[in-house]
Amino acid sequence: MPDNPYTPGQVPRILAGRTAEMRRIEDRLARVQSFGELGGPLLVFHAPRGIGKTSLLRAGQRRAIESGFVTAWVACSRQQPVLAEIAHKVGRALEQADAVPAGAAGHRWRGQLERLTVEVGLPGAKVQAELSRRETTAPPYAAIGVLEGLLHDAATAVRERGGAGLLLLLDELHTASADEMSVLLNTLQNLDGERTENPLAAVAAGLPVTPEALTRAATFGERSTFVPLDVLNEADARAVLTAPAEAAGVSWTDGALTAIVTEARGYPYLLQLIGSSTWDAARPAAGDRLGLPDVRRGLPAAREQLTAMHRARWGAATPTEQSFLAAMAAAGTDNVTRAAIAAGMGRDSRSISAPRERLIEKGVIEPVGHGLVRFTLPGFGAFVRSLDGA
Repeated sequence: MPDNPYTPGQVPRILAGRTAEMRRIEDRLARVQSFGELGGPLLVFHAPRGIGKTSLLRAGQRRAIESGFVTAWVACSRQQPVLAEIAHKVGRALEQADAVPAGAAGHRWRGQLERLTVEVGLPGAKVQAELSRRETTAPPYAAIGVLEGLLHDAATAVRERGGAGLLLLLDELHTASADEMSVLLNTLQNLDGERTENPLAAVAAGLPVTPEALTRAATFGERSTFVPLDVLNEADARAVLTAPAEAAGVSWTDGALTAIVTEARGYPYLLQLIGSSTWDAARPAAGDRLGLPDVRRGLPAAREQLTAMHRARWGAATPTEQSFLAAMAAAGTDNVTRAAIAAGMGRDSRSISAPRERLIEKGVIEPVGHGLVRFTLPGFGAFVRSLDGA
């Protein structure tokens, strides 16, 4: 029996769809590769969790490596300084590519790495003593010049050794602090002033709050290229299921595909989850065809996992946030107005801004138009309504 080719919660083995979004990344890479210059403003993909942001960035990273780029992947987190992580990952990427500058340039390079690490306050073996003597961290502008020099020297070193340039990938960018976002944006703005000297591209991904957070961090943050990711259309949703199976010598009936696509509603994570549970239920051999009976046997396990996710999201909400979610679910529609939620909570519409923003930041709901929000996880509204009858 072939191994299960589906990877719910992980990067898929085959990225289906996202052709237009991949083209945006490829255009950035082509500009760097052809002209040896900055690929353009920060490219930011934003969407709720489970829509495939990380998968898209990983696919872009693979394409960049195939084109001769050195890539630095940064998983942003509130638990550690993002700028220090950039320094660490860029340094490691160049070392692995054997592209660290030599001689005096190399000495300056290592000095920049250590200085940026110290400036943003990441306690490491080499800088712990110095940090312990510092009462405050340096203001954000102190790190701009260091990060600018670091990225310039790194990208130039790659180019001088015959590579295409440097690709910086930033996942979960919404977790970066406002100061860190400001440093990053100012750095890219400065590098753009001499774009022909900087063979570099920067691509990021984050939750729907990311564009607003970047614009608040620096007024010119709005010059970044923001690209929302939505659920997959029917053709791409089917490809999510068929492409991995075909690679394992297994096919799907049209009825089975229709059932899964209807259940998942274009949500990439659910497509992977139901595909995986169907595969486990059927245990197909090469040459087999998965049908509707297989889907029906696999659905209970998939729905159980989805319900566990619903419970986790509900349990992580504060009492006020739960009231917000209950009022939103009671509306019984996909897109819910601010006024309807406020009425359901018995509050003025202006007083629900705080829980609304927190739930958007958590990725539980997302704005879909002026005054409208919707749940990001299919079936969550029905789950919340079921709690009232429990």
